[in-house]
Amino acid sequence: MSFTLHGLAVSSGIAIGQAHLISQATLEVSHLVITPRMVEKEVTRFESAVTQVRNEFQSMKIGMENSPTDIGAFIDLHLMILADPELSEVPKQIIRERRCNAEWAIVQQMEVLVAQFEKIDDIYLRERSYDVRQVVERVVRELVGRPGHAAVKVPKSTKGEALIVVAHDLSPSDVMAFKDQHFASFVTDVGGATSHTAILARGMGIPAVLGLHNARQLIRDKETLIVDGSRGVLIVNPDARVIEEYTLKKSQLEIERAKLKLLKTARATTLDRVKVDLLANIEEPSDVAAMLESGADGVGLFRTEFIFLGRGDMPSEEEQFEAYRKAVKGMQGRPITIRTFDLGNDKNLQPEDTLGERQRDNPALGLRSIRLSLADPKSFLAQLRAILRVSKLGKVKILIPMLSHAIQIDQTLALLEQAKSSLRGEKITFDESIEIGGMIEVPAAALAVGMFLRRLNFLSIGTNDLIQYTLAIDRTDEQVSNLYDPLHPAILMLLAHVISTAEKVHMPVSMCGEMAGDPNLTRLLLGMGLRQFSMYPAQIPAVKQRIKQSDISEVTPIVRRILRLEEPAKIQEQIERLNM
Repeated sequence: MSFTLHGLAVSSGIAIGQAHLISQATLEVSHLVITPRMVEKEVTRFESAVTQVRNEFQSMKIGMENSPTDIGAFIDLHLMILADPELSEVPKQIIRERRCNAEWAIVQQMEVLVAQFEKIDDIYLRERSYDVRQVVERVVRELVGRPGHAAVKVPKSTKGEALIVVAHDLSPSDVMAFKDQHFASFVTDVGGATSHTAILARGMGIPAVLGLHNARQLIRDKETLIVDGSRGVLIVNPDARVIEEYTLKKSQLEIERAKLKLLKTARATTLDRVKVDLLANIEEPSDVAAMLESGADGVGLFRTEFIFLGRGDMPSEEEQFEAYRKAVKGMQGRPITIRTFDLGNDKNLQPEDTLGERQRDNPALGLRSIRLSLADPKSFLAQLRAILRVSKLGKVKILIPMLSHAIQIDQTLALLEQAKSSLRGEKITFDESIEIGGMIEVPAAALAVGMFLRRLNFLSIGTNDLIQYTLAIDRTDEQVSNLYDPLHPAILMLLAHVISTAEKVHMPVSMCGEMAGDPNLTRLLLGMGLRQFSMYPAQIPAVKQRIKQSDISEVTPIVRRILRLEEPAKIQEQIERLNM
């Protein structure tokens, strides 16, 4: 029987092949009560499993020169999670206190940690719960006698045929196991657009659809599948006509991708010779390699939250300096914009008497991002000092997230001057003229952008949060995600207002949200006056091609007409005409 499933389109492309189902050990764990004399033996069994998994992770890093650069960083992250006492020590306490088997103990602790992650308002950090699950999955596999990659080994009957992996979840190390096998795509029940599995899929150029919920239960092994990673569609047992249609689409996409690779060294210039800067969003220092490979002009957004993964305390100034140094040194002279911590109060970086234990009903509207940094000036100063110290190593800029009040900028600039003064006193050199910019992510900042223009050196529009706050939509909530609309008239008016107002005073303004990486919106943004785009490295070739095919003098009057429209259907119709 043929049927279609819809999920999250996290990595574009089309794959046609046979389904290969992957089991999830953590879903198959039973709760066993053990005798008192067996408790310490069970603890030892748990310790041996953790040690074995740690050794597997470490051995994976050997001979990875020809693998995607992101995998090494993901394995380092999983090693860090595995070493965290919350996973390596607490399960042993559970075994001793509850006299239960090791598999059950670590799964119970995993659920506790995942629940904590899911309370985090930052999407990127919230989706690190998938990494915790993936690490526990490997430990459980070891405990139940299915170590390593045995669960993802390709059957002999499918050798030489396109393989589409179907799983409840996959870890980056699992994906690495496919590098020597015929692996066309993968689909999973869980996962989000910023999960490491999604990031890795985009980096490898593999079509992928995540968040399918029950695909693993509905699909049978060796069934024919079509994965449309551009639309987030999975077709099970398609008929001959559908296969023929998608085979043609797949061939056309492959031809286009081959053409796009030729644009790596080409300048992003429009037909009427307007230069556009194409920058990359990165999450870890290792992402710099992908940025260079894409031909990006630099980094428009370096998220520093990765430093918190696998830990619950504030990283020291030296730890931050070393992380930033790796990224800056790898830039080969290109500019890099480092965003200060975009965290929520659920990270408990504040003293208990300051934050308290009360659960906030709306954490996204509470003490987060720059609000949290300013509430803890000692920690904020440590970050500012670390960034200033690396500024002498390259072209570094500082970006402040979640601004809504002018006083936040004034306080930040005062702390920045304090950090500079302390470094001067220690005779530590830095870029005295380092630029500082602000993110426009809330309607208040967009509407009152003038007060930021008088205080900052540049602006960066974060469209993801701007859309969510303007439309009161959580795009991760499936019940309302259909209302998340980048082309809502209110969104377009806010974007046009920010860009045009900044242009009047000749202030650089970039865009680092998902809208910047969508080729279908490139001409719209060019017509508004945007000249700096920042996106995932894999998105740059397609956006560059659209830029090189555009004429600013032609698209600008069309965009002005679009901005006067209020009906969504008419706006969409004009966008389609704009891209013809």
